[in-house]
Amino acid sequence: MNFNLLNSSRPFTQQQRRNFAAESMKFAVKALSSGKARAGVVHLGSCPSPIETPCLLLSTRKGLPIFISPDLLSSLPSPDSHLLQFSPLHFSEGPSPKTISSIGGLHQMVGLHEYGFAAVARDSIQCLPECGSTNKTGASFETPCGRLLIKPVEYMEMITSMKPNLWATLADEVPAWANNKRNKTSVDRTVKWLDECIARSPAGGAVFGSIVGGSNIEERKRCAQEVAVRNVSGYWIGGFGLGESMEERPSLLNVVTDNLPKDWPRMICGLGLPEEVLQGVAAGVDLFDSAYIYHLTIGGFALTFPLDRTEKNDYNYQLSDQGSDWTKINLRATVYRKDATPIVEDCCCYTCQNHTKAYVNHLLNVHEMLAQILLEIHNTHHYLGFFQSIREAIKEGCFEQFQKKFIQSRREHLATDAVSV
Repeated sequence: MNFNLLNSSRPFTQQQRRNFAAESMKFAVKALSSGKARAGVVHLGSCPSPIETPCLLLSTRKGLPIFISPDLLSSLPSPDSHLLQFSPLHFSEGPSPKTISSIGGLHQMVGLHEYGFAAVARDSIQCLPECGSTNKTGASFETPCGRLLIKPVEYMEMITSMKPNLWATLADEVPAWANNKRNKTSVDRTVKWLDECIARSPAGGAVFGSIVGGSNIEERKRCAQEVAVRNVSGYWIGGFGLGESMEERPSLLNVVTDNLPKDWPRMICGLGLPEEVLQGVAAGVDLFDSAYIYHLTIGGFALTFPLDRTEKNDYNYQLSDQGSDWTKINLRATVYRKDATPIVEDCCCYTCQNHTKAYVNHLLNVHEMLAQILLEIHNTHHYLGFFQSIREAIKEGCFEQFQKKFIQSRREHLATDAVSV
């Protein structure tokens, strides 16, 4: 890399940005299902090994997993766990962009040199879009520091200082109930901010153009077409997980991916449940956020659904456990107080290899933070295994059958639960 260019105050040309982005990220599709689902591989400059897609981006708070300490990250499957997502807005509390830049960026500051970082303004946990306060100058977010209006120039100052491997441009996300006029405005603003972000984009990071449009199919299509002709290295699909139904989501996803180039990666925010992830994969999405794991962990839940596609789920969860179902169990429940078995038999995560349901139940009930640490390790490990099963199904050409079987099993268990109550 030419460091003289990095230190220059002159704006980068489009070709220079393409060259720098190629150094920081490479993506290739390796297998396709009979539909749109695809398995690929992404190479990041900071990661020693390529990461297979579809994959999960681990949620972080200021660049570090919320409960898992850096020394325990190595206990997670590698390299699947080496792609971390963060919101630059987390740093509104400090340190300042200038300080982070002087340290050398986020990799240097948190000491995770062999991990890849993806920067997205929204994180679905603490930094949520607030469309009612967004205006033509910037996007509004609810954050731990209160409601903030972030302008493109401020956002790009954060991105430049943190030096992520890939980052999504600023977007005006709206909920599913927004009217057509508001959907059109969100697209116009997002495309305008995209151009502003690209004009100010630093070297060394792959730009993901943001796509919005709410629940309006025509606006989704227009936004995808506008972003597709821009100089970006991938696409971030926003506005999901904001009130749309499971039934209307596939058409909204498909109209976006149908209008995007096939050779670039697609990232999405807001699809967390296993059924929602399968919808995204079926539409051709490659990268998913993991806010679902955080919410499970905070609630005291552990994932238990089978990962072997030939295995029938006979897990004996208790109907008396509030919130338990076919996919997860509530470890706060009293039925686990004396349960000396691991969360999932044959699970090779640190938690299941070393601890029991009874111990986690005790930690939860005495409010020990170790409970969240052990749960996040297990839930992350389990969900990474779920994504591995998805990739295997795509490679074997049977993803559609895998998705259908998973959804059918889920419905059968929900029906059984309803009859049993």
